[in-house]
Amino acid sequence: MLKKLVILVFLFVYTAYAEFDYSIENTNFTISQDRLRPDEKKESFYNYDRLRFRSDYVQESYFTTIIADMVNYLGYGYINSVSHTIAKAQKADTPFETQSSYRNYGEGEAYVKLYRLYGGFEDGSNRVVLGLQNITMGVGRIWTPSNLFNPKNTYAFEPDEVFGVAALTYTIHLNETSNFTAVVSQKRDKSYKYALRYKSFLEYADVALSTISSDDTSMLAYELEGNLADTGIELRSEGTYIKSSLKSPMLQNEEKEFFQGIVGADYGFENGLTLVAEALYSSESFDYDQILLNLQSDVFSDLRYSKFYLGTTLSYSLNIFLDASLVYIESFNEHNSRFISPSLRYTLNDFNTFSLGAMLKDGPGGSEFGDFGNSYYFKYVFTF
Repeated sequence: MLKKLVILVFLFVYTAYAEFDYSIENTNFTISQDRLRPDEKKESFYNYDRLRFRSDYVQESYFTTIIADMVNYLGYGYINSVSHTIAKAQKADTPFETQSSYRNYGEGEAYVKLYRLYGGFEDGSNRVVLGLQNITMGVGRIWTPSNLFNPKNTYAFEPDEVFGVAALTYTIHLNETSNFTAVVSQKRDKSYKYALRYKSFLEYADVALSTISSDDTSMLAYELEGNLADTGIELRSEGTYIKSSLKSPMLQNEEKEFFQGIVGADYGFENGLTLVAEALYSSESFDYDQILLNLQSDVFSDLRYSKFYLGTTLSYSLNIFLDASLVYIESFNEHNSRFISPSLRYTLNDFNTFSLGAMLKDGPGGSEFGDFGNSYYFKYVFTF
């Protein structure tokens, strides 16, 4: 039913309004990568290219957006790796296919996908969105444990590139400082996931309470975000209690209950340096095999290898064209390990952006990052 509604929204809006704005963006990565899994030994060198078409239309209170991608991987070693096989197994949890099958042409593979397709209505008090969309929850900059719809992947080349959700969302603004949001989404198995979220400003901080429910998972969460007096420091916290049915190593379902939360702070210095610090705690940890067994779980993004993490990001504008950033994450376990990702971005003009970066993993064997290799990349984005 939801699939039909999405198609109807698309057809109605695009037949009713012929004018629209569009953009085309090509993102290209050239990547040198050591093993992504402990059982891989070979280094791979490959190219990843995404050609993205986007169109947006707004007419008074109505709007629609469509984003479609053509994706290509070039590199025989990578497309035949276990890492690529696992990546291919990860798909949008929607009742309809959002991407084509992979077409192999010897040295590479290519496919097309529908990244976003939604339409809606918005006035001063109400916002309704129907279709394949992104649902934002949580206040974390590095981790968002309360977002079981579109959680970011901090360890990816593009952390904010996440699968869409087939959903109907409704937000009502109760007054200038508070709103209420309801979400109904349909999953691949045709079951439904529901969410309710209330957000308001109380005295010194924004406060939000939310709940998510599906056949296998239930979650209760809070969010806090506010400024520390007049210091310019922004403090935030997010916590979630999760109960979910997960696959055990014996391939049987077992119910797990755990808490996961973050505390963090941001501060922007006058010289252009921005510092973000964040700590994450999880009452449960999971080994590598358990995490892979639950690749399709609602709570996959919250299955942590360690119970405690500290993370920081630094970003600095060297000049009007050049920006530098650094991500550092320490995983505290029986053997500590760390993830380090420096990058340098050069903006030539409004149409061309170049980046150099690395993803470095360090730690003893058997630790979270110690058995994984480093990656280095050159990124070029062309927009027209």
